[in-house]
Amino acid sequence: MGTVTTPDGTTIFYKDWGPRDGQPIVFHHGWPLSADDWDNQMLFFLSQGYRVIAHDRRGHGRSGQTASGHEMDTYAADVAALTGALDLRGAVHVGHSTGGGEAARYVARAEPGRVAKAVLVGAVPPVMVKSESNPGGLPIEVFDGFRAALAANRAQFFIDVPSGPFYGFNRPGAEVSQGLIDNWWRQGMTGAANAHYECIKAFSETDFTEDLKKIDVPVLVAHGTDDQIVPYEDSAPLTVKLLKHGTLKTYEGYPHGMLSTHPDVLNRDILEFIKS
Repeated sequence: MGTVTTPDGTTIFYKDWGPRDGQPIVFHHGWPLSADDWDNQMLFFLSQGYRVIAHDRRGHGRSGQTASGHEMDTYAADVAALTGALDLRGAVHVGHSTGGGEAARYVARAEPGRVAKAVLVGAVPPVMVKSESNPGGLPIEVFDGFRAALAANRAQFFIDVPSGPFYGFNRPGAEVSQGLIDNWWRQGMTGAANAHYECIKAFSETDFTEDLKKIDVPVLVAHGTDDQIVPYEDSAPLTVKLLKHGTLKTYEGYPHGMLSTHPDVLNRDILEFIKS
């Protein structure tokens, strides 16, 4: 464990496990979680000889709670501060959900040699909110509802999301894990309400089209067809079309939180992509 301080004085918490000379894998968590959401993947890739790093986004987890900076440009700049402080080169950046957007923006702007590959899992790019240019997106009222529920009773909202659509536990016959629900709530409640509130705009309204076009390293785009948070049709297929070196892998019936519900499958596929 460690911290880095960004140019605006924000403290970013991170985990850094494994051999210093191992290829780095940097994990970017989803909203409103923390680096802890990657524990399964970090242990798996650590066992494969990689150096694994995961940070808490500003306002999330154990990182500093700030009044500003809760948007994608600052998130990506914070990652640049972390990778610069650790002098990571040839890294693989793996982002889930909001973290997929953060990873895409960082990778598109990264210094030459810093990034070897990227993986976007259930990720928010190209853009989530519905508009004339994105008719398949979700109406802004959906995200207004998120904000209203968070402001009214964040603790209850952070039970309802993982108990229902995030892991697909609202589907008939779903094998519900109370541990996953409780851990989601724990991670969420550790962070700052203002950061979580403002991050809803960041993950839903940011357009990553130009970022995706700029990325010149291989990218694996992994997405479940039963993703109730980031609908498959308005994300993964569109993202792959914008990438220069994109590979789409579709998971039939998998939910948004498939990294936690199906870690053995996802870990194996990510490892295969990294080694290819």
